[in-house]
Amino acid sequence: MTSPSTRLLNSNATESPTQAKSGGCGCDSTSNATVERDEMLQERIAKHPCYSEDAHHHYARMHVAVAPACNIQCNYCNRKYDCANESRPGVVSELLTPEQAAHKALVIGGKIPQMTVVGIAGPGDPLANPDKTFRTFELIAEQAPDIKLCLSTNGLMLPDYVDRIKELNIDHVTITINMVDPEIGALIYPWVHYKRKRYRGLEGAKILHERQMEGLQALKDADILCKVNSVMIPGINDQHLVEVNRVIREKGAFLHNIMPLISAPEHGTHFGLTGQRGPTPKELKEVQDNCSGNMKMMRHCRQCRADAVGLLGEDRSQEFSKEKFLEMTPEYDMDKRQEVHDGIEKFKEELKVAKDKALVGKKFANNPKVLVAVATKGGGLVNQHFGHAKEFQIYEVDGKEVLFVGHRKIDQYCQSGYGEEASFEHIMKAIADCKAVLASKIGNSPQEKLQEAGIQSVEAYDVIEKVALEFYEQYVKELGNKE
Repeated sequence: MTSPSTRLLNSNATESPTQAKSGGCGCDSTSNATVERDEMLQERIAKHPCYSEDAHHHYARMHVAVAPACNIQCNYCNRKYDCANESRPGVVSELLTPEQAAHKALVIGGKIPQMTVVGIAGPGDPLANPDKTFRTFELIAEQAPDIKLCLSTNGLMLPDYVDRIKELNIDHVTITINMVDPEIGALIYPWVHYKRKRYRGLEGAKILHERQMEGLQALKDADILCKVNSVMIPGINDQHLVEVNRVIREKGAFLHNIMPLISAPEHGTHFGLTGQRGPTPKELKEVQDNCSGNMKMMRHCRQCRADAVGLLGEDRSQEFSKEKFLEMTPEYDMDKRQEVHDGIEKFKEELKVAKDKALVGKKFANNPKVLVAVATKGGGLVNQHFGHAKEFQIYEVDGKEVLFVGHRKIDQYCQSGYGEEASFEHIMKAIADCKAVLASKIGNSPQEKLQEAGIQSVEAYDVIEKVALEFYEQYVKELGNKE
């Protein structure tokens, strides 16, 4: 059966111009070697939702919580268990053994065939739990060879395990690097446990920094893709992150994910209990923009739980609790999975044609960039009701292009009549700098409230870029009329 989104795109695909051939633009300044390298990189990340912004609209991932121990303490971290309603790194509901984790991966790989990546990200550090981590990867690789393997680490023990990582064909590694200046690191890390000894303050931060740099270089030498996560902490490392960005680029990282500090007091972290605030969306975007000229920025991170399941932006982990998935028999069919992936790739091609068509002739010179908030369930479409959204994807539009710049979590507006006023206030704080909300449907009441706040409501079910550009065209006309 053809999905609504596929039918939508098919009407555009028949009329659109011939797609450009893959590769470089033909400019003399772009060498064949660079084009070939970029194409190889894109192929390696094409189905990894965390490493590819395009893939995150279509492919799913899962984290398996097999690594409880950690060898450093971060002032923003509190590893908690049985926290089903929290969504942040280090939080899990249940710990698994490697055997349970492999079984879960096979079950979910059958139930969610668009799941392409299994990662280990905690709740502690995977390389502080090497036996459990690598045994889990061994079991999954044996039974599900089409799944990509991925791990996230603080980097302290990374230099010791790069060879093992390479041996297991773990092609994607994320390191959390918040500083390249140990004096700043001492404000973030109270202690580091290394070689059976605990080092505090500056001494510990120096060890961590040296090991992170050594591990990053080793990944580059081993041709393992490395993404770097950095937590933005206002007043501590926010200005320093430009230097972090420069250093990690020189040492071989290809993607930088600058994430906002999560510091709610109820989480029990040191920063949360001492009043350290997180950055505003505007502050975060400014730092990301300042770093984007050096290397590609990841702006679609959801700061996932250590047991997250599903597309980025959704969490289906409660559907697959230990009690439930252990009773399920895996139905892992690689042929059926490939059929689903082929369908996704066909849809992506149609989506690209529709995007290219939307951009043809859309040029509004010397007009301001504006932000729009999009309610979407994925697939690169405006396809979600305003009241059902738990986050908005934020796009920057200038009439020539539509760029994804981030996402903002919100309280769901529709709550069966309860709490709608409070949730709308939270929504307004999240999108106050946007000029429009794009959604498949927006009720009369929120439309009126958005209008009062100077935010336009746009109802559509179409490609995000197309809807955004059509809004922008109307916005520019109205702007000109006012002048």
